[in-house]
Amino acid sequence: QVQLAESGGQLVQAGDSLRLSCAAAGRTFTIWRMGWFRQTPGKEREFVAAINWNSKIAEYTEGVKGRFTISRDGAENEAYLQMNSLKPEDTAVYYCAAQNKFRPLREWANYDYWGQGTQVTVSS
Repeated sequence: QVQLAESGGQLVQAGDSLRLSCAAAGRTFTIWRMGWFRQTPGKEREFVAAINWNSKIAEYTEGVKGRFTISRDGAENEAYLQMNSLKPEDTAVYYCAAQNKFRPLREWANYDYWGQGTQVTVSS
């Protein structure tokens, strides 16, 4: 059993940077991969980035490559999403998620644990 809690979302201007954090508690040793998804009201959750917990191999959706970086801190049981050069189209609720097995990483239904989300709003 794992509990996840996101933080760091806020209102920013286009071109700004923002760092989201995800604190994990419980049986954190069962986490194999951590991911970030985002969702706009009325639309399904969209894959943003994922990282293997031990190898640190990361993957990103095409629209954020070169701007976003996913990382983790095993000692503190936290994951991060560093977002640079933010654009209005990045506006969404951002969710932290985790897998306890290696399954296809771009589908939200393949993740076992979820946080409650944190709002990121980017003004033009």
